[in-house]
Amino acid sequence: MAETSRGAGLPIVVQDLEVVRGATMLLRGVNLEVEPGKRTFVLGANGAGKSTLLRVLHGLVPPTRGRVRWGGAQLLPGNQAMVFQRPALLRRSGLANVVYALACIGVRGNIARERARTALHAVGLDAVARRPARVLSGGEQQRLALARAWALAPEVLFLDEPTASLDPGATHEVESIVRKIHAQGTTIVMTTHNLAQARRLADDVVFLHAGMATEQTPAHRFFISPQSSEAAAFLETERT
Repeated sequence: MAETSRGAGLPIVVQDLEVVRGATMLLRGVNLEVEPGKRTFVLGANGAGKSTLLRVLHGLVPPTRGRVRWGGAQLLPGNQAMVFQRPALLRRSGLANVVYALACIGVRGNIARERARTALHAVGLDAVARRPARVLSGGEQQRLALARAWALAPEVLFLDEPTASLDPGATHEVESIVRKIHAQGTTIVMTTHNLAQARRLADDVVFLHAGMATEQTPAHRFFISPQSSEAAAFLETERT
């Protein structure tokens, strides 16, 4: 995979973040920090604001109040990518999906095709590279979305419930790819409802409750001794 400058846009520091839509406050007073090289997992019940937070960090949703600083600057860097629960794939081949993403950042021609093939090989999709993306299985589509993001060599990769609709085998494949991407220096920020998955992969946990970040702590500490009553209640509910 292509090399990229690491750390230029990190840490991500969120200060007093609020997002209001109509009469609903989706995020309120959120403060957190995403450290370089970590796998930061955002946990919380349905409606807690996890997906909204990721979309704000990725630049898809503007904050109503507060700010997000990348490496001390408020400018959103270009070397970051996001993969959604349902992959947003183009009506073209798997290879063409990755090539198109590379073209969007100015990488074209033979270089783009070689990077795309390398990314598809890394996620085990060599055999289906020429097939239309829409006919691939759910697990293959998610791996294609990861390959497309990985080919961009992002400094930060946002993952919003990437295994929520997948069976255990496909989930295992996606987790393996996330580990590989992280091992090459990419910082991971991921939401999940799967606590076992968070135990396997997370370095840090941010817990959201009703749009508020009630704690951010190392993952092992979070699962043993959560610091907020909301997080403790959430873990107890998930155990039953």
